[in-house]
Amino acid sequence: MTVRTETAAPFVPDGATLRDLARAAAECQGCELYRDATQTVFGAGSSRARAMFVGEQPGDVEDREGEPFVGPAGRLFDRALAEAGIERREAYVTNAVKHFRWKPAPRGKRRIHETPEARHTNACRPWLAAELSTVRPHVVVALGAVAAKSLFGPSFRLTQHRGERLDWPPERGGFADDDTPVRAAFATVHPSSVLRAEDREDAYRQLVQDLQIVAQTINADT
Repeated sequence: MTVRTETAAPFVPDGATLRDLARAAAECQGCELYRDATQTVFGAGSSRARAMFVGEQPGDVEDREGEPFVGPAGRLFDRALAEAGIERREAYVTNAVKHFRWKPAPRGKRRIHETPEARHTNACRPWLAAELSTVRPHVVVALGAVAAKSLFGPSFRLTQHRGERLDWPPERGGFADDDTPVRAAFATVHPSSVLRAEDREDAYRQLVQDLQIVAQTINADT
């Protein structure tokens, strides 16, 4: 029996612009998540961004609107970026997984978020690698544990390295042969975790502090 390998690689065009990549990603069937998602949600932002922020996957709002970080967590993220001194329009935001993974609520029509598995982030990694090679950021920031493991490898622990300047390319990630001008990488929490936190004010303050470290690194490279 032939086992189908889950990967987006056959759908990723070589030497494409971000616009070309986004168009190609709309047809991606690299894993089964495309079947239940409304659409592919590709990255967005400046093609010359100094910083690339990588989240987990699109949420319900993003899946419907086709843009990353436009739901409640995205609005909080915009506010945190501004407070940290980073212009959202000068950044590039994307997700480790480009399709919304969800399950139906027991009652009603609500769609409940399901965390992507490692096989989903592995399948989608060719898109993320293409975005990195095209945007060529100076700083890469993982938002949340799923994105951090996708970038830095399955053994990476966000709680141990949050806010810490990390080397690039990572030793255990999938980007060892990457030729981008990335000079530093960071990992912090996903903005959605702030919305779920018992003490939102403190969780938000810590997120801003992490992003301020990122801003200092970006400015130091200017």
